[in-house]
Parts: sequence; structure tokens; C-alpha cells
Amino acid sequence: MTASVSPVPTADLVDLHGTDLRVCDLQFRQFGAHRGFAGPVRTVSCHEDNGLLRDLLRTPGNGSVLVVDGQGSLRTALVGDLIATAAQDNGWAGLVLHGAVRDSAALTGLRLGIKALGTIPRKSAKNATGAIDVPVTFGGITFSPGDLLHADDDGIALLPPHTELP
Repeated sequence: MTASVSPVPTADLVDLHGTDLRVCDLQFRQFGAHRGFAGPVRTVSCHEDNGLLRDLLRTPGNGSVLVVDGQGSLRTALVGDLIATAAQDNGWAGLVLHGAVRDSAALTGLRLGIKALGTIPRKSAKNATGAIDVPVTFGGITFSPGDLLHADDDGIALLPPHTELP
């Protein structure tokens, strides 16, 4: 079981690590009740199909953050209130979606960090196509399983695994 990671403000991480810190260049919207969140990275790569991430979020998250490369599609939602509630109930610290969500009003009440590009009411496919725990790249950085992710209103920063924090 992974111990929970206390979020450190991303601006403080930049001040501490400078250009060695990986910072995501994309601008995300906040959805969950936890505006700051942190944890080890797990990944899913998929396109307009949330079957894999739905199944993964139904398993113990142990304080991890699921980073989903939905290829930036805003045509269908990868997460809605039911999937996000499963993530909350199974101990995931947060979700970072390079794609869209739905049920945004309901997401604001969940004890979970959720960042996504936007919203759309249309559901995605449920064929479970894609890959789990593979490196995914967007926003100028690569997210690898095990990286330590910190997210807040200022953005998303990645540290290598086992990095000592102040």
C-alpha cells in the first residue's frame, strides 16, 4: 500500500528544483473538491474510450494519481460522476485527463483532485481499448508510471520517483 503524499505547491517546487523540474505546459480546468493533490503516477492511454480507466479506477488507488492521455479529445467525456466516485471511494488521490469530463457539477463535491481540458455531455465508448501503465506524453512532458505528480491551481509538476521533498 502506498503512503499518501502531501501536495507541495507547484510554484514552490519550481523555486526549489528550477529547470530540472518537469512542468506540464497545458492549461487544465479544475473539477474535484481537492484543488491541490499529489501522488505516484499511474497511466492510461486511450482515445474516446474509457473502459480501461473505468476498470482501473474500480481497484485500490493507494493514493496514486491516474494520468490519462485521451489525445486531447473534447468530443467525448472520459470521466463522469460514477467513474470519479469510484476513484474517490477506492483511494485515488486524483485524475489528470488530457481529454474531457461530464457531470461537472457533481464532480465539484468529490474528495478528489480532477484536472481536465474541458467538458462535454457525450459519453465515450466502453471497449477497453488502449494501454495501462505506459509512458504518455502531452503538454511538453512525459508522464511515466511511478513519477511523483503534484498539482494545484498553478499547474502540474513531475518529480522522479523517490525525490526528497522539503
